[in-house]
Amino acid sequence: MTAGEQFTFKAEIQQLLNILVHSLYTDRDIFLRELISNASDALNRVKFEQLTNTNVADPDIDLYIEIETDADAGTLTISDTGIGMTRDDLINNLGVIAQSGAKAFVEALKARQEANSATTDVIGQFGVGFYSVFMVADKVRVISRSYHPEATAFAWESDGSDTFTIEAAERDTRGTTVVITLKEDAKEYLEAFKLKQIIHHHSDYITFPIYVGEEEEPTNKQTAIWRSDPKSVSDDDYADFYKSLTYDFENPLHRIHMRADTPLQFYALLYIPSRSSREMLIAREPGLQLYARKVLIQERTTDLLPDYLQFVTGVVDSEDLPLSVSRESVQATRVMAALKKTLTTKVLTELKRMMKNKPDEYHAVFERFGRFIKQGVVVNPADTPEIEPLLLFPSTKSESPDQWVSFADYLDRAAENQQDIYYVVGDDFTSVARSPHLDAFHKRGIEVLYFIDPADAVMLMGLREVNGHALRNVDEADIDLSSVGTPQEDQAEEAEPLQADTFTTLRDRFAEVLGERVKGVREGKNLVDSPARLVSEDANPGRNMFRINRLLDREYELPIKTLEINPRHPLMHNLSAKLAAAPDDPLVTAVIEQVFETALLQDGIHPDPASMAERLVMLMQAATK
Repeated sequence: MTAGEQFTFKAEIQQLLNILVHSLYTDRDIFLRELISNASDALNRVKFEQLTNTNVADPDIDLYIEIETDADAGTLTISDTGIGMTRDDLINNLGVIAQSGAKAFVEALKARQEANSATTDVIGQFGVGFYSVFMVADKVRVISRSYHPEATAFAWESDGSDTFTIEAAERDTRGTTVVITLKEDAKEYLEAFKLKQIIHHHSDYITFPIYVGEEEEPTNKQTAIWRSDPKSVSDDDYADFYKSLTYDFENPLHRIHMRADTPLQFYALLYIPSRSSREMLIAREPGLQLYARKVLIQERTTDLLPDYLQFVTGVVDSEDLPLSVSRESVQATRVMAALKKTLTTKVLTELKRMMKNKPDEYHAVFERFGRFIKQGVVVNPADTPEIEPLLLFPSTKSESPDQWVSFADYLDRAAENQQDIYYVVGDDFTSVARSPHLDAFHKRGIEVLYFIDPADAVMLMGLREVNGHALRNVDEADIDLSSVGTPQEDQAEEAEPLQADTFTTLRDRFAEVLGERVKGVREGKNLVDSPARLVSEDANPGRNMFRINRLLDREYELPIKTLEINPRHPLMHNLSAKLAAAPDDPLVTAVIEQVFETALLQDGIHPDPASMAERLVMLMQAATK
């Protein structure tokens, strides 16, 4: 290789470096946290290799991080005895942003600055942690030697311009050294006091010793916070660890710190994030950090919690997990299965306890992650009895979409002789509240749950009953409420229905006009204030899956239903009279079409609501003659 071979940064890094070098002058302490985190990861990786691989260079050297300053040279040096990097690693790791580009970083940074908020927690979220060093550096030189016994050292160097160089270098042992030539306005980082302050604030939990200068005692506590006695950990410590783990600048909604000795020994510190992943500046990969006896063996494992709890983040450290497992893919062992069962039970128990004792806190969790929890009854049917108590919905007794009731609340105030749980499916709170399907339920004082979240359609695939009470969609054709509830006293006196033969004539005209768009037309016995509604002969909850497919932009077919018309409604009386007086009047057909399409609209299944506009104009013209 030619000494001092020059490379050009990728375009997105050029833009990023320009921002870091010229635009950011606050929150610069974060660069040290990022470099220490990188060093800690390198040490974790080589520790794992030493436990599972006998062919590692320098097997007897201690694992540590060392920080030194040189006031005369104006340099700050961070060294580790970790896994090290090869020449190709230096090019690939320090020349490319692997996941998120500078564009996303710039947008996030701009938003934070416009909000007059600190930018500390933006750095590090976009794979740009190492590059934050250029906030304080005129030049950076990285010397690294890989853990492979035959490896030689190489150096990467850049002054934050468009290029970097790679050349052969000298280093006696494996590991990495970052030499930072500090800017004139960054000489404060030559002070030991300043460096220790940053380490205590951001990196106290790092499990490897961090030495500053010539001191023999490490600066950091080296405390694996998840192994500490919960009584000895402050709320601030918990919050700081969460933020370092997730790069979320808000505190978590809840934490679970647990230790167990039987049937297996492990430690766990789990958090419910403040926001869902899609609300964060960068989507967080699901999964928990998995340690075996303080050794990080998998950064994100999804094998420790079911899919519907993947919003939970944190750390699990087991004394019983075999270290022979692959770092990238943990084998499905009995230990993993036992861990998963224990952790799942603990999380669900905590959620139920929170729901009972701190309902406001639980509502905040459910608002953000309720969709995940609802899916649990489908993807993990065996957990359904534990999930059911956690589900919340608005209902006909709610004044807003976030005024929720549980199934237990609902059943506690069930109407007289009520055995089933009734629900209505719709797109939003306002539209379902006006659903014609609710007429008979309002009339008899029967509460109905609103299933208005898209995930509710999925949930229904796995939830058919709760504690022996069947779930019934109010659009089912065969619901008989004659013996359920009590007629409300304030109900107005019902109008007289159409005569049987007159109604038959009207019904037949509806059937003729609508044809195969409906399965049939008949009298609606549960209609009160609405002229018509569409009912389903099929009680299979899967018929609502079109809502999910529509949301996901997939192909779907709208259900064909039976139209029920209300023989007592004034509109039907007027329409019947018009039909008798002028059977060929196009206004009759237009009204029938509008009645049908209004019912489609009320059920949230109209394929093209705008198509009604022309007909509505015609009807308004007729009404104003």
